[in-house]
Amino acid sequence: MKILHIVAGAETGGAETFCLDAIKSLHDENIEQRALCRPHKHFAQSLDDRNIKYTPLTFNRFKKRSEQKIITQAIKDYQPDLIHCWMSRASSFMPDNIDIPTLGWFGGYYDLKNYKNCGYYMGVTRDIVRHIIEQTNAPERSFVVHTFGTLEEDTPVKKSDFNVPEDAKTILLLSRMHQKKGVDTLLEAALQVKDAYLLLAGNGPDLNKYKKLATKLGLNDRVRFLGWRNDRSALLNIADVCVLPSRYEPFGTVIAESWYAKTPLVATKAAGAKQYVTHEEDGLLCEIDDVDILAKNLNTALNDEKIREKIIAGGTKTYNELFSKEVVTESLLKAYNDIIDADKTKNIQAIAS
Repeated sequence: MKILHIVAGAETGGAETFCLDAIKSLHDENIEQRALCRPHKHFAQSLDDRNIKYTPLTFNRFKKRSEQKIITQAIKDYQPDLIHCWMSRASSFMPDNIDIPTLGWFGGYYDLKNYKNCGYYMGVTRDIVRHIIEQTNAPERSFVVHTFGTLEEDTPVKKSDFNVPEDAKTILLLSRMHQKKGVDTLLEAALQVKDAYLLLAGNGPDLNKYKKLATKLGLNDRVRFLGWRNDRSALLNIADVCVLPSRYEPFGTVIAESWYAKTPLVATKAAGAKQYVTHEEDGLLCEIDDVDILAKNLNTALNDEKIREKIIAGGTKTYNELFSKEVVTESLLKAYNDIIDADKTKNIQAIAS
């Protein structure tokens, strides 16, 4: 099986992280791969480490025609069995009249107008695939493949590395610093979570705004802005709670990662968490923008050992059933094989007719 990945993701973010994780996992399964991608350093380094060839593209809309020619030539040279377009922009750059099965990936409720040259679709949640089927009326060409929460082992870190006492309780946020992520709600809730430190790992357009808010709320002694980090496993291992306070979150791979790491999860009822997290079974949920209940859930997850043990055990169970590297990679490979087989059948029928 030969897969060509067209990847138009930003440098940071959950979708980009899963794309790279999936490519690594497929490499471990001895799947032959090539990529057309933005040359972000950590992404390119991971491909180089595995001897996966790639061609850098900008995915700049002003260069669309010239870059579509590069994509067409790459397809002609490589002759893949399947083309996997990661994210909406990658799908929108897919050239016309390519006679190879093309899969468009949905990490959210995207507009299908950018997928006109994709014959197959993949969503990371059941509800996203429902959205796809409503628009395409093609359930036989639509696939659910979850992101996986399995994390590679990182160099260990200590709380003291971030100027946090080793015996202090810590709340970890792995998120872009963006309005839709609800970081301001978390900072306001922290006023009611005494003595706990916040580790906020991520970059984004609202980073400075949240730094100013932390100062305004008098939280500078307990909040650490870590910037973008690639050592998610190491950070989860020192955290007492993982929080996802999003206003909008189609899924949120950090949910599965917290389950993998056995770090108690607190989240808002954004789309992804609402579908997969069961309150007081594998996490604690609250309404979006509910500062008081978010604070209550954080205090419970930090201090109630019975609840902590229960949601850790429940999270491990959900992870093993749906979000392990093995389960997700098997689902991804099955989807690839089903698409390739379906396309062969379609071609045979077209020749016969």
